[in-house]
Amino acid sequence: MGVTANTVQSYSSTTLKDDVQEALISISPTDTPFMSAIGSRNIDNTLFEWGEVTLTTAAVNNSVIEGEAAPGNDAATLPKRLSNYTNLSDKVVEVSSTAEAVDGVGDAESMAKQVAYKLKELKRDMESMMLNNAAGVAGASGTARVTAGLPAFIRTNAARGTGGAAPTLSGTTAGFPNAAATDASNSNLRAITEAILKGVVADIWEAGGDPSIVLCGASNKQTISGFSGINTQYADVEKRTSYQAIDFLVTDFGTLKVVPNRFTRARDVHVIDPNYARVAYLANSFTKAAC
Repeated sequence: MGVTANTVQSYSSTTLKDDVQEALISISPTDTPFMSAIGSRNIDNTLFEWGEVTLTTAAVNNSVIEGEAAPGNDAATLPKRLSNYTNLSDKVVEVSSTAEAVDGVGDAESMAKQVAYKLKELKRDMESMMLNNAAGVAGASGTARVTAGLPAFIRTNAARGTGGAAPTLSGTTAGFPNAAATDASNSNLRAITEAILKGVVADIWEAGGDPSIVLCGASNKQTISGFSGINTQYADVEKRTSYQAIDFLVTDFGTLKVVPNRFTRARDVHVIDPNYARVAYLANSFTKAAC
């Protein structure tokens, strides 16, 4: 059937209003599993410190006579002073008065929306920086301070592979990480295995930790889900569902939640006891208008 002459069709119209979803949907991920797991604290200086206490090895011969007249003093149990530097971050956005006034799609052009987006971006930046293998930097005039990342604090209970080495501190046994961990060379990279993971978990437990989280990127998460002996992949025919993932590992030393993190380096797998880490804030986020 033909079209009547002079019928206006949508194909030729130049004034149709776009059917655009008013609420813009961001496809960028904003979840920050590491920051969410470890909690936060407030500090009052750009260099902040905390104590690390190591108890002496348990003695099997701690037996004394009854009524001992002059027991000798034991060495005091003193903490080591570890430290880190704060890191300043910013996001700069400029919105013209016209852009603020127009009725844009989802009001994305407004200053309020731009500030909201930038705060989300800052949160992603923080997660990425805290999981980066970076040493701390004191900063100076013209040089930014840098917060040392988690990998730069892991000196023991690690499986680094051939060529890998532990990070160093600014002092002999104390201070801030002044050199990041040395990664194994690319030619010595290896896939995570059940034996490697179990070995690290055992080392942490023997050192006094109670790990509860395994933090890793996409590739390592899929490798862990394929561990033999602990993963029975099966299908639920009625629900038309195939189960091929491991979200929890029940080990000899407790249950660990396997958490994928988009901001963990692809080569890293972190076994974490979240009781021993905090996000330290010197000042809260704020907005500042330029004149």
